[in-house]
Amino acid sequence: MSTATIVRTVANHSPAPRRLLSETLGPLDKLAVNSVNLVANHELRFTAGGETYTLPRYIFIGPQDGNRPLRIGIFAAVHGDEPEGVHALLAFIKQLEATPELARGYSLTIYPICNPTGFEDDTRHSRAGKDLNREFWRHSAEPEVRLLEHELTSRSFDGIIALHTDDTSEGFYGIAQGATLTKHLIEPALVAAEQILARDGRTIIDGFHALNGIITDCYAGVLAAPPNARPRPFEIILETPKMPAAKVKEAAFVAALQSVLNEYRKFIAYASDI
Repeated sequence: MSTATIVRTVANHSPAPRRLLSETLGPLDKLAVNSVNLVANHELRFTAGGETYTLPRYIFIGPQDGNRPLRIGIFAAVHGDEPEGVHALLAFIKQLEATPELARGYSLTIYPICNPTGFEDDTRHSRAGKDLNREFWRHSAEPEVRLLEHELTSRSFDGIIALHTDDTSEGFYGIAQGATLTKHLIEPALVAAEQILARDGRTIIDGFHALNGIITDCYAGVLAAPPNARPRPFEIILETPKMPAAKVKEAAFVAALQSVLNEYRKFIAYASDI
């Protein structure tokens, strides 16, 4: 075996370098230092394999109008090999920082990396080998799930949005659950995303019946509001296909998120006038 062959063999079997959370989130942390709207928080901690990890949380508070802020939780990278949602949230936060008016009346709590070890390793599962998006509200012992369940319980969100990537999807689609008004929010969000990325029009998506890119059922154990939460928040899962260019997927997510904020704000304003 030649020296060149040996070098190639060693290189092919060496582990891929870890993604560094600090490099990914560093720009947001710097942005938060001088921001009057954005707060970076790294107090949610857990241990994995003898290492201490942070489950990062960012809070963006838009201009207020005297009413109680609308509390929305936005989550990404529950599956560590889905970086599209992470980068979409980074772009979304930067956009909000540049134009805070987009978040008028809102308090947005954003969790861009819900599976830090999986994100580092570029794996769907956590380093413990668990699919965290099948563990919620099932008495899970996984520390990431326990931390997020506490957040979902204590913060009493009015709405919950999760971003995912589907490697079997033919287009952008959404899953609608929770409050009845969810269906009135998800269709405009898909229309907004559709200006950038085609909608998945199949009647069966990921094993579930779909109508015009909307599913109303999903797997047990996904990230969701506490089962006994009353009133129920709206719950939306946005899914992008794997194949398009990263910037296209990120832009579609951002457009959909903007739409949800706009539509929910209008709904609340309308309801207050009834």
